[in-house]
Amino acid sequence: MSSAPSSPSSDGPVPPPPGSALDARMTARAAEVLSRPQQRRGLARIVPFLGPAVIASIAYMDPGNFATNIQGGAQFGYTLLWVILAANLMAMLIQNLSAKLGIATGKNLPEVIRERWPRPLVWLYWIQAEVVAMATDLAEFLGAALAIHLLTGLPMFWGAVITAVLTFALLTLQKRGFRPLEIAILGFVLVIGVAYLVQVLIARPGAEALRGFIPSFRGPESVYLAVGIIGATVMPHVIYLHSALTQGRIPTRTDEEKVRLSRLNRIDVLLAMGFAGLINMSMLAVSAATFHGKGVADAGSLETAYRTLTPLLGPAAAVAFAIALLASGLSSSAVGTMAGQVIMQGFVSFGIPIWLRRTITMLPAFAVILAGMDPTSTLVLSQVVLSFGVPFALLPLLLFTAGRDVMGVLTSRPVISGLGWLFAAIIIGLNGYLLWGALRG
Repeated sequence: MSSAPSSPSSDGPVPPPPGSALDARMTARAAEVLSRPQQRRGLARIVPFLGPAVIASIAYMDPGNFATNIQGGAQFGYTLLWVILAANLMAMLIQNLSAKLGIATGKNLPEVIRERWPRPLVWLYWIQAEVVAMATDLAEFLGAALAIHLLTGLPMFWGAVITAVLTFALLTLQKRGFRPLEIAILGFVLVIGVAYLVQVLIARPGAEALRGFIPSFRGPESVYLAVGIIGATVMPHVIYLHSALTQGRIPTRTDEEKVRLSRLNRIDVLLAMGFAGLINMSMLAVSAATFHGKGVADAGSLETAYRTLTPLLGPAAAVAFAIALLASGLSSSAVGTMAGQVIMQGFVSFGIPIWLRRTITMLPAFAVILAGMDPTSTLVLSQVVLSFGVPFALLPLLLFTAGRDVMGVLTSRPVISGLGWLFAAIIIGLNGYLLWGALRG
């Protein structure tokens, strides 16, 4: 996933990074496009550069998104659609900056922080990033286990065991290079997309959904859910991960090639994040059309939502919902483990076997299941924890990507940095409001 920074020298071709034969072919095609951009047009020009944002995007469709979006739609109708749109626009800019950092420096964000900041601050960052990673993994693992429980009737505990086995199997693709894993994650993304297309066609949200794009809140609880939606959409762990997915993936030899690579990578971000945004809006809209104002008790619960979909919309909608949740949980759990690797290796230059990390990070989910805690409430709470981790990842990203000594020709323009700081201020402001409300009861 990571490699040494590419050299700007033009003395001969840069060898492709180790990986599968598919990786080598994609790298060769990418090198041809970068060195001779006029030779390829259309889809053939773009395909070699698609992938990193697809992996990052799965974190924007994880079970935490299901929990916050379904609760938001069931309780407040279409009111919070504008929050999802705003959060997705933030995510596009932020993920593009993270990817650009990896291209410009050949390092990921935790590595840059470790190199440039004081050691005590680096350790503080590592600890909070690990807490965020654990909150992420809790949501993803619980979601997949719940989906297996809903589809098969197995107890949650055995759903969690099956989730662990399937996630381990998915993570073995890392050993085969970057392209096989990117294709596998793309498959999960398409499954989620088709499942929600089915639900939208069945639920048929009305034209009144358009009013949901007018900014408004409906009391403190809607603000709590809005913060959860932002935490589930602007995911701090993939801010760290995306820079690792692009560092050294496509070697560059000149500044001109870096600029071209960054532009092509932007297409990857826009496509992947745009699709993730549509899925999130579909989640909330389907929930609003199906449950809001229908007198369904506890409709915001994922399990209740599944049970209620059959009498309201038919069994196809319920099965599509559970399949989407399963695809989301399995793929995002694997991506969360990858992010945990990047966080530990980047901040403290220390790594553990991936199977050990996967085992450790799934223990909190087993504890929640054995304690009998409500999965949906736990998922929503985990997303609020994630939202508090966003500024920690976002602030250094904005500082570094605005510095010419770090980014060189890929230094962010002032307007982009300004938008980034505006987004950071919005997120921090929402978190402050949430804390103030909690302290006042």
